[in-house]
Amino acid sequence: MEKKQISESLEKLNLKYQSMGQDLSAYLDGLLLSNYTTYWDYINVDTLLTLQTPKTDFPDEEIFIIYHQITELYFKMCLNEMEQIAHNGKEIGENGEDLGWRSELDVNFFIQRLNRMNRYFETLTKSFEIMVQGMEKEQFQRFRMALLPASGFQSAQYRLIEFASTPLIKLVRKEKKQECENSSIEEQYEFVYWKQGATEVETGEKTLTLKQFEKKYKNEFISWIKRFENINIYKKYLSLSTEDQNKPELKEALRNFDLNVNVFWPLVHYKSAVRYLQQKNKDVPATGGTNWQEYLPPRFQKRIFFPTLWTEKEIEEWGKGWVVKEIFGEE
Repeated sequence: MEKKQISESLEKLNLKYQSMGQDLSAYLDGLLLSNYTTYWDYINVDTLLTLQTPKTDFPDEEIFIIYHQITELYFKMCLNEMEQIAHNGKEIGENGEDLGWRSELDVNFFIQRLNRMNRYFETLTKSFEIMVQGMEKEQFQRFRMALLPASGFQSAQYRLIEFASTPLIKLVRKEKKQECENSSIEEQYEFVYWKQGATEVETGEKTLTLKQFEKKYKNEFISWIKRFENINIYKKYLSLSTEDQNKPELKEALRNFDLNVNVFWPLVHYKSAVRYLQQKNKDVPATGGTNWQEYLPPRFQKRIFFPTLWTEKEIEEWGKGWVVKEIFGEE
């Protein structure tokens, strides 16, 4: 680097630290003593590789754990994008200073972040063959018994994604929507669609899986829902000008997100459940006792984040064609 460039960079650094009431020379002394950043330290590789703790000696259980950990990291990436959309994106100065959230949501920024989230979910959906075909059925059916009552149903981050996507009423069971239209968030929450899936197959009572899940996360969920009540993805879309709302690229990104989260992702789970839990005489309950036959198929739940972007026919046939084609190989 030329001397002029070095001088300019030092001046910028000096201005940055002056604005924070700090002495640049002290930080330069610290820089002289600092070690290089290594990949393994920055990514915490050694720690990351210790986070797999199988409950049995079946080799495929480690595959099961690692894939679900990867899934949760993708969910975290998605929530990072949702936070940015909700607050219009962050302004970062040339010197790296956090200048706070922008005052308005730029439609192109919105589209870019939605497309990022779509890529995250598309990657997860395509990679789910690791679960569908990547484990020995016999191993899974045996080691799964050591996981009771844990279930992928208990992914809190997936629920946070749902709650940050649309008003809570859109996630209420379809037969309760009209009744709950003017109810409080706490009242609507009691009828969120996924609770119906977490019932004992034989008795219809709440599973231990659901009881544990709500005990740990209910307060966090209610707080999160209230925080995103007016800044969820659907509300941010409706807050745009008519011209921006009608941009084809935005509508496409939103429709794809609706499908990725509410059709394709549940569908690949259903395919996995069919492979590992369906038997000739009767279906095996999931590890948490969830009623996966009724809970997972998109055509039954018909959860839709952005209903105004779909035709009546598309809503009526939500998930039907995909279930038949993808699961049974028929049109």
